[in-house]
Amino acid sequence: MLQRTLPLPYPVDLAGTLAGVQRGTHDLSCTIRDNEVWRASRAPGGPATVHLVAHGSTIEAEAWGEGAEAALDAVPALVGLDDAVDDFQPDHPVIARLWRDHPGLRIPRSQAVYESLLAVVLEQRVTIFEARRAHSQLLRTWGEPAPGPGDLLLPPDPEVLSGVAYYDLHVLGVEKKRADTIRRVAATARHLDALAQLPAAAAAERLTHVVGIGPWTAAEVGLTALGDADAVPVGDVHFPSDVTYVLTGTAVDDDEAMLDALEPFTGHRGRVIRLIQAAGLHAPRRGPRYAPRPIAEH
Repeated sequence: MLQRTLPLPYPVDLAGTLAGVQRGTHDLSCTIRDNEVWRASRAPGGPATVHLVAHGSTIEAEAWGEGAEAALDAVPALVGLDDAVDDFQPDHPVIARLWRDHPGLRIPRSQAVYESLLAVVLEQRVTIFEARRAHSQLLRTWGEPAPGPGDLLLPPDPEVLSGVAYYDLHVLGVEKKRADTIRRVAATARHLDALAQLPAAAAAERLTHVVGIGPWTAAEVGLTALGDADAVPVGDVHFPSDVTYVLTGTAVDDDEAMLDALEPFTGHRGRVIRLIQAAGLHAPRRGPRYAPRPIAEH
């Protein structure tokens, strides 16, 4: 085990910042409880488990495994200390209040592009319940016990996952299009993880060159793995209504209307969305709720 104490220039909302890195409360590779996080990952330097505890002005970090030292080196980026907020001074009354209420909420940069893509691709075109179930089954089937304590599973080794037959993913409820994207992502995992070293916008643009990864998926990865505070997931079933309702008072289920409402926050549009989510603000729900609209990924 390696240990390190990270001094904080400001309080960090550890649970809120890493809420998107954890894909649901039953994520077998990440557990978050208040100001404590356990996370297993292969990025950026090999298999490792990291344990983080926030203590006001510091974060106590422990790590186990082959990639323990690299994982500790990556903690500042992971908890959002690379996230520049000096020019974020919203004058919109609701967003200004949310920023005052959540001053420690930051955009993380996990650098785990491949692992983030696995979870996000599984969320394309299906309900969150179906996606979370498939993600858990994927880790149980091809993941490995993470080093150290924590009872976590490492995401599948990309070399293993790239060779998995379509049928084996189909039995997890993953249809051929998503299965092909998952295997494609695994086959290029090393190159995809290297994108974390590029400017966020450039990295997201390159992600969309991969067949099966469109703007929605790239933006979701941008908000978790790339530290992109301006990423906007277009094509989501709820974001447009929620965002337009909070910013304009009228819920409009349209991506263009959402982008227009977010335009004054350019550079921090993803941050505004995360603040709205952290506060649990939603447009009034009307009519039956069923499966989400398909997210058009190419």
